[in-house]
Amino acid sequence: MKIQIQDLSQVYNNDFRALNKVNLEIEPGMFGLLGPNGAGKSTLMRILVTLLKPTHGEVFVNGLKLSENRADIRSYLGYLPQDFRFFAKLKTWEFLDYAGSLAGIKNKKQRLAEVDSLLDQVGLYDVRNRYANKLSGGMKRRLGIAQALIGDPKIVIVDEPTTGLDPEERIRFRNILSNLSQKEVIIILSTHIVGDISSTCRQMALLNKGEVHFEGSPEQFIDQSKGHVFKTNVSFEQMKVISDSYPVITSVPNADGYEIEFVANQDNGWTSTQVEPNLEHAYVYFMEYVANDKFQYQ
Repeated sequence: MKIQIQDLSQVYNNDFRALNKVNLEIEPGMFGLLGPNGAGKSTLMRILVTLLKPTHGEVFVNGLKLSENRADIRSYLGYLPQDFRFFAKLKTWEFLDYAGSLAGIKNKKQRLAEVDSLLDQVGLYDVRNRYANKLSGGMKRRLGIAQALIGDPKIVIVDEPTTGLDPEERIRFRNILSNLSQKEVIIILSTHIVGDISSTCRQMALLNKGEVHFEGSPEQFIDQSKGHVFKTNVSFEQMKVISDSYPVITSVPNADGYEIEFVANQDNGWTSTQVEPNLEHAYVYFMEYVANDKFQYQ
């Protein structure tokens, strides 16, 4: 199973280019699509799940052209949209049973067995008789991933799945996806939350203003920011000066001011030590110094 995206563009009536000549190749495992809000991630997801026809370009799924084989490709897909909704008058198991029938599981006994298995997998079996609209926010997202997984899809696409979740639910959600990625399944995780990518994905791409600015492993992405992350102590007065000149990642108050980590093209004479970067550092460095193709900081 492989997804090949070739010269994909999406242009709306006002000539706004939501996607511009996107090229990606995605293989089984967890693939992270990282980028700020408005980068074009949701537009790309909607094209991949056949809800939107691109203006230009083509997508191949397992060798099949998306433009010519939409129904066949749909049968491979599980999708959790950013604005996942359900029928409020259905109990949790009833909603998932309905999703199973839409996924093509005709045998009721088989469908109900899969419903129970998935509810157990996402930690919702004990609330299977609760109405879906009475679930907590985290439980609703878990129900969303269960409906995306029913029918044993070969491609699972989730759009901003952890937005608004507390840390415990976010970790639980990422673990569910990580366990699924051990199978020969393509999982595309679209998010603006850096932690979602660093915790789960072996491959990633950074999308910004509709264009792919990076494709590779998280480790390769991090490598580009080595030598550009610094730590130092500054006074209260110096804090304003340095924050006006550089993107500050962390600032911890102390008796004399702050201990800060900041990203810069060079340390520019500040008494500082280099820090081994993580994905958050790399993302800030890339967005500020590389993706925009300009050095707006010194």
